[in-house]
Amino acid sequence: MASLPPLIRRRFLSTSTNVPKKWAVKEVTKLNFKESLEEFKDHLAGSDFVAVSLQKTGSFSAAWHRPQPFDTADTSYCKAKYAAERFQLLQFAACPFTLRASKLAPHPYNFVLFPRDELKLGMPSYSFSVQTSHLTSMAQEGFDFNACIYNGISYLSRAQESAAKVRIGNPSPSTYIMNSSSTHTVADTVFLERIKSRVKHWKNACRSSKKDDALLSSLRKLVLGSELYGSRPCMNIDVCSERQIQLALEMLRELSDELVPLIIPAKGGGTQAVRVVLTSSKEDKDSFERELQNLEEEQNQRVRGFREVIDLISASQKPVVSHNSLNDFTFIHSKFLSPLPTNVDEFMDSLHLVFPHLLDVNHMMKNIGPLRKVTNIHAAISYLNNHYFAPIDMENLPQENEEGTVHRHNVVKMCYLFAKLCSILKIPDNAMTSNNALLAPAPEEYTNISNPYPDSPQESINDDIRIWTKNMKKVSCNHLVFLWGFRSGMTAGMLKSLLHKSHDVFSEEFDVRLVDKSCAIVVFWRPVLSETFLDFVSSEEICGSLREMVSEGLRASSYEAYKRVCRLGLWEANLAESLDRALEDPDCLVEANLAANCKEIYWSSDSTINFDNL
Repeated sequence: MASLPPLIRRRFLSTSTNVPKKWAVKEVTKLNFKESLEEFKDHLAGSDFVAVSLQKTGSFSAAWHRPQPFDTADTSYCKAKYAAERFQLLQFAACPFTLRASKLAPHPYNFVLFPRDELKLGMPSYSFSVQTSHLTSMAQEGFDFNACIYNGISYLSRAQESAAKVRIGNPSPSTYIMNSSSTHTVADTVFLERIKSRVKHWKNACRSSKKDDALLSSLRKLVLGSELYGSRPCMNIDVCSERQIQLALEMLRELSDELVPLIIPAKGGGTQAVRVVLTSSKEDKDSFERELQNLEEEQNQRVRGFREVIDLISASQKPVVSHNSLNDFTFIHSKFLSPLPTNVDEFMDSLHLVFPHLLDVNHMMKNIGPLRKVTNIHAAISYLNNHYFAPIDMENLPQENEEGTVHRHNVVKMCYLFAKLCSILKIPDNAMTSNNALLAPAPEEYTNISNPYPDSPQESINDDIRIWTKNMKKVSCNHLVFLWGFRSGMTAGMLKSLLHKSHDVFSEEFDVRLVDKSCAIVVFWRPVLSETFLDFVSSEEICGSLREMVSEGLRASSYEAYKRVCRLGLWEANLAESLDRALEDPDCLVEANLAANCKEIYWSSDSTINFDNL
């Protein structure tokens, strides 16, 4: 890649070609994860924001798989969900940073990940997909695949952790809340008296067994069913319901201060028994409870692995800054929280419980006209530095030509770009955070991660259509028709010319754009025209050049067929093949008439896919 422009270098870079030690990105593997986690925790506590950047084994396999301007929030989410479930994360860069006025202080970490089954439970992942283009790019950047495979940090999601703890079956301290006000039934009373008598007898026997010889002591333990938990005597109380667990814990609390109850999980879920451990004194009980707490923390760290970082970020409630939030957070949800929900609304509800404040610099860039189409952080920084005077006090910015540092330095550049945009868009510090909560409406427009093509400053024409200064119109999905089956090599202009002469509906203004090389979108500016055209194509009255095109294989469908493709996951290489599969089901004809589910999208006359970027 090209180096940063001289203007940026004069203002923000030193003459050294290396990243200064002050801003060096800390590389974290499983070898130094424990101590690095403590450092990260301290930096996070003192930060205002935390930026994240992900390196994946793949993204989108075909042009139309990527979220496009004609996608709704639902279809964009389906595409991001498909990628997140197929591919894997190998690097997770996280950078807590403070931003006070124009002073930026980042603390970047690059965590190397690998989904290793360290607990021999078949988790976190049996397999994942890779794209050769992504691996080639990572190799060119100097990514160490050996270090990743052998020393990458593993992890379990929250859902996988719950399943793992059940399967491991380690006893855990009781977390039940006592409800002493509830009345006891006859069955409750019988159960309580039976276990109370048994526990008293066992406790007294344990005390008296200290005076017995070894043989008598062993016989006594065998008769009483007593065991040892470490060096302390213990016994199990079998339970068959949550009610019996509560009754047993209530009884143990009232019976003696020297007894410590532990919950033994059943292999299939629930609780198998309550284990009672007898301590010798108040001091011994406190010591034992500290041991249990330390053991639980060690097990949690071993099970969670890198997810400790995700949990720390979530617990901090700091605003999280990203550059491609929909794709990034579908990956984060899939790998570290739980399987992705089926629809975007459930996804957003679930995600906001963990990360309540999300900010996307890509959305912020849309408010600066020339940056609306820019997706590269380096290019955005270059443009802003050449066209705006908004100096950021950051001693050095990592250079693009450093081998093996492109991804890990992207997170620092994202912090810099975020600070620059805040200055240019005049977003004050107190509009971002106050007690870790978003206050002013200014930044809220940058938090909508479900739509990769969010609203930008517009002139309102009426309730249904709004226009950008660059010919961006807001249209209903009912206005769109998908066409495929046309001759190979046909351009959008050629197709528009043929359609213009084929039917009266094309006498009014319409637009044609290619989605990929097999499929095009026709946009009518009056919804009745799209319905008329679809009815005519499927009728026996079809005539003229349109009849000839249909005889050659031309097919047409409404936006509902496209939504069905995304919802059912029909991800063929060509959209035309996916639409054919979606229309094979006769139920699709019913869904195509459900206009109530149609939403609005933004359409621009230059909303085309650049095949050179694929």
